[in-house]
Amino acid sequence: MSGNEFRFFLSCDINLPVTFRVERLEGLLPSTKSPNSGIDSAITDDRKAELYVECALYIDGAPFGLPMRTRLESSGVSYRWNELITLSTKYRDLTAHSQLAFTVWDVSCGKDEGLIGGATILLFNSKMQLKTGKQKLRLWLGKEADGSFPTATPGKVPRHERGELERLEKLVNKYERKQIPSVDWLDRLTFKALEKIKERESSRNGSSHLYLVIDFCGFEHRVVFQESGANFLLPSPIASTNELVIVWDPEMGKINPSEHKQLKLARSLTRGIIDRDLKPSSNERKSIQRILKYPPTRTLSGDERQLLWKFRFSLMSEKKALTKFLRCVEWSDVQEAKQALDMMGRWETIDVCDALELLSPVFGSEEVRAYAVSVLERADDEELQCYLLQLVQALRFERSDKSRLSQFLVHRSINNIELASYLRWYLYVELHDHDPAYAKRCFCTYEILEENIKLADGPNGEDGFKVWNSLLRQKELTAQLCSIMRDVRNVRGNTQKKIEKLRQLLSGLLSELTYFEEPIRSPLTPGGLITGIVPSESSIFKSALHPLRLTFRTQSGGTCKVIFKKGDDIRQDQLVIQMVSLMDRLLKLENLDLHLTPYKVLATGQDEGMLEFIPSRSLAQILSEHRSIISYLQKFHPDEHGPFGITATCLETFIKSCAGYSVITYILGIGDRHLDNLLLRDDGRLFHVDFGFILGRDPKPFPPPMKLCKEMVEAMGGAESQFYTRFKSYCCEAYNILRKSNNLFLNLFHLMAGSNIPDIATDPEKSILKLQEKFRLDLDDEAAIHFFQDVINESVSALFPQMVETIHRWAQYWR
Repeated sequence: MSGNEFRFFLSCDINLPVTFRVERLEGLLPSTKSPNSGIDSAITDDRKAELYVECALYIDGAPFGLPMRTRLESSGVSYRWNELITLSTKYRDLTAHSQLAFTVWDVSCGKDEGLIGGATILLFNSKMQLKTGKQKLRLWLGKEADGSFPTATPGKVPRHERGELERLEKLVNKYERKQIPSVDWLDRLTFKALEKIKERESSRNGSSHLYLVIDFCGFEHRVVFQESGANFLLPSPIASTNELVIVWDPEMGKINPSEHKQLKLARSLTRGIIDRDLKPSSNERKSIQRILKYPPTRTLSGDERQLLWKFRFSLMSEKKALTKFLRCVEWSDVQEAKQALDMMGRWETIDVCDALELLSPVFGSEEVRAYAVSVLERADDEELQCYLLQLVQALRFERSDKSRLSQFLVHRSINNIELASYLRWYLYVELHDHDPAYAKRCFCTYEILEENIKLADGPNGEDGFKVWNSLLRQKELTAQLCSIMRDVRNVRGNTQKKIEKLRQLLSGLLSELTYFEEPIRSPLTPGGLITGIVPSESSIFKSALHPLRLTFRTQSGGTCKVIFKKGDDIRQDQLVIQMVSLMDRLLKLENLDLHLTPYKVLATGQDEGMLEFIPSRSLAQILSEHRSIISYLQKFHPDEHGPFGITATCLETFIKSCAGYSVITYILGIGDRHLDNLLLRDDGRLFHVDFGFILGRDPKPFPPPMKLCKEMVEAMGGAESQFYTRFKSYCCEAYNILRKSNNLFLNLFHLMAGSNIPDIATDPEKSILKLQEKFRLDLDDEAAIHFFQDVINESVSALFPQMVETIHRWAQYWR
């Protein structure tokens, strides 16, 4: 059993106001009598009910403080307030018999308020623990919530009346509080079955009951009731039976006072001159080197922190040691923090990838974060652009709206139109983030960017106002494209009719899009200017969302093709393609070009964005028309004397791109791979699209460890050919190159921890550990090669007929 099982907070120590969320009403509203006719009629039939919820706190049966009311809600059958209520009373003031009384009122009938019903709930359960998570209260129809103790309107459904649905909802509540482990594929099946049970129960019960759903806030540990001023909790009287009695120990979870004293003395003793000349012994040196190799996700133990502090002066020449040293500083100790900051200024300058670690939420010191920014200033614009997405997310962890990081991002963007354009879009998309403090910081940075660009000369001596207006016109363009998509979706008929409507709009009603009044900077490639859309070359994809495929004229006389999507959050795709671009850069720095295709992706809103269109065909299309990849490539690169009848260059390009994406999809845990999202270009470059599942998530059960389909292996001559051996060699080489930069990727993903990327937001810590696991940091290069070869062999053997159940499942994955 872990130590967290025994950690808890005492209610008397929580100096925070009581907070909860009034979510929604479930069930059909009761019938009321018409005042004129006396005939029963459902509220929702004659008029829309306007409901609000009155929330009142009762302590020991007496009202405490003023009641609070939600806003009016009149949304028809489903009433959702989703409103956060904060009372003036604090948790420390609560008693064991504190209750919340909820009464639902309807004001749609005019001056008189119509009472719908009420329910009451105790804030502490029978074990004297504060209730957390969602609570479903059954309303007592026609009764106002009673706050006396015991109450006459208990919201808790009696045990003998509970059905299957109540039992399941209790388990869902436990699941949301993470008391039940998550298994992605099983969870999806379970929730689908749960929806069916809900539908069945609601149709069976009709409108017999009405429920109010409340969501109580949670804390890091359980909150146990204790009166203010009490030094201990009295256990319940011990019965003569062998019943287990739980006694809460207030000292549990706190550091041992003698240990704390010893630690302070030790650090005080070594704070001055005494250990400046201390050198670690051979064993201590080995321990220090082991600690320095830890990934940034690893938490240092007390002994490890003490070891680094003791020999801090001897480590100042090792740049890799600074981030670990800063983790072992007791920042609450003013003298210790001051010495650490002084040493940081004299330390060997760290690398840019380590500076990213100092911008993570682990480091709250403004001086440390400012130091990290000073290191970032050494990066050129190309490298900075690789990390820009995460640097905007790092604003989430800053303390002020006009931080050093914010000022740095603006300063570097003024003279680089690509950085300025991307920064503006990254900030714009985050303006409505669920964290209001972060959204405010993004807004402040956005305003500073606007102000500074207007005041400065553009990269080609352009007027600042003109440069900023050119960036604003990108948003106008995307707004017009959203309007077009709405019109096209409303067209009844097949895709061809929608395409005709699109071309009609572009060349007719919205002809200003055919030829822009002034060139606009392309949102995907801001260095280039676009002058209009070619209607005859624009089309629509056959898809539920009907994405647009647009051909833009460029000022240089050419064209560029772009996909515009509305109704889909593409920020996860944007992140994956950023990682592909970064990995491509790192591989090329080691002279390994694997012919990757990191196409451009840019989210221009929370549910819209642009993607670069790469002329290519899916493997599904190719195999249905040409039966094999080789037959398709022979059409474009025939060579009688070449391998398999194609040029050696084309085959080499295909093998390298297969190797590159095999490694990348393995490391990033890309899921949902099928022959429709594997694309092939005419020159032999294979690449992946559509990244709705990452970091190990996959909608299909039993996915193979590496996404390598049978047709790809056959195009290399089979698993026994020399070309397949070369493929494995490229895979292992690329894997070891990328493993060297594991800290960089872990730091970048750590900065994304608070983002709205679906597969990170669900459990940030777990997602980063999944990524770390793929790097196999416990292996040296030689062992990593053997490991990765085993991964390849394991995946490939699953593609061919074998009498093994697991292999059969993996073969089914690709069918």
